[in-house]
Amino acid sequence: MFTGIVEDIGKVKAIKNGLRSMQLTIESKKVVEDIHLGDSIAVNGICLTANAYSNNTFTVDVMPETVKATNIQSLQIGHKVNLERAMPSTGRFGGHFVSGHIDGTGVILRKRNIENAVYIDIGISEEMNQYCMLKGSVAIDGISLTIFDIQPKKLTVSLIPHTYQETILGDKREQDLVNIETDLLSKYVINHLNRTQKESSITMDFLKLNGF
Repeated sequence: MFTGIVEDIGKVKAIKNGLRSMQLTIESKKVVEDIHLGDSIAVNGICLTANAYSNNTFTVDVMPETVKATNIQSLQIGHKVNLERAMPSTGRFGGHFVSGHIDGTGVILRKRNIENAVYIDIGISEEMNQYCMLKGSVAIDGISLTIFDIQPKKLTVSLIPHTYQETILGDKREQDLVNIETDLLSKYVINHLNRTQKESSITMDFLKLNGF
């Protein structure tokens, strides 16, 4: 479990490509300070497992499903990545519940400065849209952000100067892909309601006919 509060910006040092999988070696002194084999580390919001490490690097394997569902296949040696270690039970909860399980990718449509904030419009799928709401939480490349506007196929987030400077989102350009994880609680609630409606004889039409 993560919070969406980025701890460090790492750098891709090596990439080993399989037919549909990948192995990444990432440089980060902060993340390897107390690392152990098997630790979960969010890389651009993707929950990955450390299988090797040195004084300033760690290595993770990326399975085919993760390669297909995220923007990780676009990484190249030298690229920067957002990093966050799993939240300790004694730590502060500064963001929101982030599982590291990416729902899909979005595309940056527009970036604009409004006083001290940077507003970013991101194109998303209709499926992801159902889990988003105004003032709700969303993780973009692993960054916990608040949705300031939501349209059928677009959401808008706003970054304060600190977030813009201390994450890779400040370097992203229009048409770049970003990883998106929608709100975990919304997914559980909507999934439960959808199943309940299918199994129950009480429908929206029934409720309307009876004054609800």
